[in-house]
Order: sequence, then structure tokens, then C-alpha cells
Amino acid sequence: MAKAQPRQIDLLGNPVEYEVRHSADASEPRIDVDIHGVTVVLPESENARPSRLLKENAAWVVDQQRKYDTYREQVPDRTFEAGECFPFLGQDRELVIESRRKHEVDEDSIRLRKSAVEQSSVKQVLENFYRSRARDYLTDRTDHYAERMSVKYEKLELRNQRTRWGSCSTGGTISLNWRLVMAPPDVVDYLVVHELAHLIEQHHGREFWQLVGEHSPNYKEKAEWLERNSAKLVFSEEDV
Repeated sequence: MAKAQPRQIDLLGNPVEYEVRHSADASEPRIDVDIHGVTVVLPESENARPSRLLKENAAWVVDQQRKYDTYREQVPDRTFEAGECFPFLGQDRELVIESRRKHEVDEDSIRLRKSAVEQSSVKQVLENFYRSRARDYLTDRTDHYAERMSVKYEKLELRNQRTRWGSCSTGGTISLNWRLVMAPPDVVDYLVVHELAHLIEQHHGREFWQLVGEHSPNYKEKAEWLERNSAKLVFSEEDV
């Protein structure tokens, strides 16, 4: 993607800051609104006017921005100290730092190797832990659903995307945000199914949602959970 261009527009009397990004993965213009702000994503060859797209969807953009302003107040104030709780697959677990051979996670805690923390920082070691577990877990779930849906993807990439939890490129690359490993398993599965479905239906029409529903029952509830709780999955203030 090209470097973001900060801009401002008046929508229904509300000043709205937004960025414009061009993406090779985008098949049509779209607007992304999340806790980080408003982004207009355009295909690389697209000459659409971002301002027109925003004005055509003004009420929706303003409503979404207000929701995320509320979510921003819910962002955890993490101190990255032993005893603090961090979510892993939807359950809060106490952070324990102790002398041990390797990092582990159990039903109640995330246990980090003390020597690794001493050589770096709690925050960095914990992020590395999440990324490692996300790689294993998300690969397993993507392979599982790819087989069930009879699709083949080219590769899986882990990202710390600012505006999306996942994406699927026209070349078959599935990209998922590593912070998804903080979410409940059924929400993770919904995201995986959602992106794999784009290998068959490259839109969000009726056929697409029917396909998603076949493999992720009650997908609307899972999508709503992610929207309501996205702030809780922010790892640190640097993500905001």
C-alpha cells in the first residue's frame, strides 16, 4: 500500500479526518472505519474520488466513528507487569514471569520465561509469545476450514493491520491480524471462514454470506462481538 495521506472532510456537520490508501488486494473502493480512524481504500488502478465515496456514505461513517470514539475509552491501560491479566482465546489469564525452560499458557495463566524478559522487556516478550501462538493456531484453523470448504490458499501472513482483522488477496494470500489470538475461538473461526470465502466469492453479496453461514453458524453474532470488543483486543497504546 502507498503511504497514507491525512485529509479532512465535513460530513453532516462533523469534521472527519481520514486517510487514503491504494491496495493491490482491493477489488473495489471501500471505506474502513475502526478504532484507528477512517480509511478509504482504493484499488491501485482506481480513479474514484474519496470525498464522493465518503459523502455518499456520510451517515454510516459518522455513526461508525461515534461508536469507535466510545470504544477508544474502553482500551485497556496495560502496565505489562506480572499479575496483570491478558486475554488469550477469549479468556483472561494472569501474566506470570518465572524461571522456566519455555513459555507456556494454561487455563488460568500465561507463563513467560524470566531470562527472556530480562534480556528484553515484558511487553516485547509477550508480543512475541502472542505472535508465535497466533502463527500456530491460525495456521491450524485456516488449514482446517480450507479443507472443509474445498478451497486452496497460497499462503498465510500474520499482520498487525491498523484497519482490518483480515483480508484475502486475489492471488490467494490470507492475511490475519495476530491479535485475533486474543479473541474467543468461535470469533477466530468466523474470521478465517470469512477470508477463505473470498477465494470463492470476491464480494459481500448474498452468495458470499450464505457460504460463510454454512461454515460459521450465527456469524452475525460473532461479527458483532468483534465490533463491540475490538478495543479489548488492543495490545498496547501504540496500536491506537
